[in-house]
Amino acid sequence: MHTPAHETDFTGAVERAMRIRTLYHELEQHHHGSPWTNQEDVLGLVHDVGELGRLVMATEGRWVHQGDLHQDLEAKLAECLWWILALSERLGIDLNRAFSAKMAELEIAHVKGRV
Repeated sequence: MHTPAHETDFTGAVERAMRIRTLYHELEQHHHGSPWTNQEDVLGLVHDVGELGRLVMATEGRWVHQGDLHQDLEAKLAECLWWILALSERLGIDLNRAFSAKMAELEIAHVKGRV
């Protein structure tokens, strides 16, 4: 399927994220008797966004970080994206459409001087 330049296609990424999320659901089932709910997934995302915040602070010398900061930033950004991709699917959100629509809205707002 051809995607116009102004649209984004997350389809493959969402599918991969869900395959991996399913593996984690199996672990959650084994350890806790049921997979995490959407609410628990959001808490996982919030936790990782907090860690991302500290890593960004470290890039500005405002947080002490041990290890490879660039590598850790890459990993945490990817993990946050994974949560978002999986949540979008679980919540029935067409992320391709939603992202394209939001970017178009922001572009129009910028042109009109509202950003």
